[in-house]
Order: sequence, then structure tokens, then C-alpha cells
Amino acid sequence: MSTTIRRKAKTARKSAAAQGNKAKVRTARARTGSAVDMAMGWLPFSEEQLHRIFLFAILGGAAVLAWVVASMAGLPTMAEMQFAQIASDAGFEVKRVEVRGVKNINELKVYEKALAERDRSMTMVDLDGLRSELLELSWVKDARVSRQLPDTLVIDIVERKPSAVLRKADHFVLIDKAGHELETVSRKNAQGKLIVSGPGAGQQVVALSQLLEAAPALKPRVAEAEWIGNRRWNLTFQTGQVLALPEGEREAASSLVTFARLDGTNRLLGGKVTAFDMRAKDRIYLRVPDEEGKELALKAGAVPHTAQAGD
Repeated sequence: MSTTIRRKAKTARKSAAAQGNKAKVRTARARTGSAVDMAMGWLPFSEEQLHRIFLFAILGGAAVLAWVVASMAGLPTMAEMQFAQIASDAGFEVKRVEVRGVKNINELKVYEKALAERDRSMTMVDLDGLRSELLELSWVKDARVSRQLPDTLVIDIVERKPSAVLRKADHFVLIDKAGHELETVSRKNAQGKLIVSGPGAGQQVVALSQLLEAAPALKPRVAEAEWIGNRRWNLTFQTGQVLALPEGEREAASSLVTFARLDGTNRLLGGKVTAFDMRAKDRIYLRVPDEEGKELALKAGAVPHTAQAGD
């Protein structure tokens, strides 16, 4: 007599397990999809742009392979042109130029340099070459040129800062603290700015600024500074009076501080004295216009009544 063993319960368990596995797969897919959607949301590209980037990557890979093959066959130029054509066909060519950081420079001069790259494949733009051209502009201290896919060329400009006006024989030139010439300015536009003159004066702007910082009260009253014999300064004040300082940074700063103190107590600026000579260590020579050719020698710290304003 045979006995039949039925395994319905086990079959039911298998079916339940299979359904459970399917549910887990669906849950995993849902989680994966959510994670992918979340990752897509964080990307700075739209889905369309991302597709174009992937397309470009695929085409780029094919172009690189073609370039390698062509290079091995002795045709690198043809391969490069083919690569550029593929990129251009994919929409990666210069359509816009964005310039940043421009304040004083004529922006059209920057665009003139950049527009030569317009409608050119992004891969064919010579970034270093364009940067070198931009550095030739007098106002440009530094420049950065970059590609912003799919079609924008971005130019970041760092301008030089004007510090003074250099007086030349027949015109005025705006310069930065290193003496780099920025642009020619009219006499009218030079007014109100510190004017420097004399051979080598443009390279002494930083030293002059440090000197004037020693006497802050006098700094805004200085109209022009003449660099004499490549060794010392003559300062002309807004009143037209001239102060001759001695050689040496420390000696010149000390004399300027002394002059500021004397001006504070005796109102030297705006008075009858036309010139002050402080090149001697312990004396100040004063020149009075109504006594032409005659100078008064005074010990530092003592100013006669005849040198005061209003007499």
C-alpha cells in the first residue's frame, strides 16, 4: 500500500517567499529611482543639458579615437579639425562672451579681443593666447579666460588701480603704484590727484605714499611731488609753496613730521614764505618773495614773525 505525501504548505511558503522577493525588488527599484532623482536634482544641469553632455562625451570619445588613429597615420591636424567639427555640430561653439571685473577699462577693447573667437568651436579657442592678448591692455593686471559649456566664453579681468598722475614734458599720464602707465589724461582730469614728476618718479610712488603717511595732516594738501636727482623729494602744496626734503627715507620722514608740527603752531602754509628748505640737519631755510635772493636760516623749531601768514 502506497502513501501519497502532499506538500501544499511548503508550496504555499515558496509562493509567499517569491512574492516577498518581488516586493523587495520593487521597493529597491523605487528607492534607487528616488536616489537617482535626488542626485539629478542636485546637479547644476537640466536633464536636456545633461543629455547633451553625455552626447558630447560619447562623440568626444569617438573623436579622440579618430585623432589617435589619424595621428598614427601622420594626420594630426586633420584629426584636430575633425574633433572641433564634431564639437561644433553638437552645439559646443562660442555664441556668447561674458566679461567680468571691468570698471575703468574700456570694455569694448576686451570684446574686440574676444570676438575673434566667436562662432569657433569651444575646443579650438586658444585660452592662453587670448589671455596673453588681454594682458597687453594697459589697465589689465591679470586675466582669466574659461569655457562655460555649452556656448559661453567667460573673461575675468583684474584691473590695475590708479595711484598718481605722472607729469611728462607735454602731457599727463595716469599710473598705478608700480609706475605702470594706464592712460593719458587731460590737465583738468589731473587736478585733485597726486602729481609726480622727475626722472624715475613713477617707480617711487609707493615710497612717496609711505613718506606722506608720516604726516597725515599734510598729505591731502600736497599737490605735486618732484623726484630730484633720483635721491630726494620736493613737495609742492596746494598753496604753491615748495618744501625741499633731505635724502634718505628716515631723514625725509622726520623732516616732514617736523614741518607738520611747525605748520600747526605757526601757520606756515598760506603765509608769505614761498619755499622751505629742510635739507640741512638742524636748520630750515625760508625764502620770502619780497626779499628776492635773500634767505632766512632758522633753527628747527623756531619760526620768525616775518614768516607767518597775514604779515
